[in-house]
Amino acid sequence: MEKKDLERVQTYMRRLFSNTQLRVVARPKKKDSAEVYLGEEFIGVLFEDKEDGDLSYNFQMAILDTDLED
Repeated sequence: MEKKDLERVQTYMRRLFSNTQLRVVARPKKKDSAEVYLGEEFIGVLFEDKEDGDLSYNFQMAILDTDLED
């Protein structure tokens, strides 16, 4: 993903979730995705989807059972 695209998505996600701690960071060996962090904690992967001339981004976040508090 291009740096300008990372910045645009980061700005959108910060505004959407009202949280300036969200960071979208390029992945060293992947060009079609980025990592998303909340502070220093990794929370998911953002994928770039270019299909039929359209561009969209898909955010994928896994929530492990061990992460849930009882």
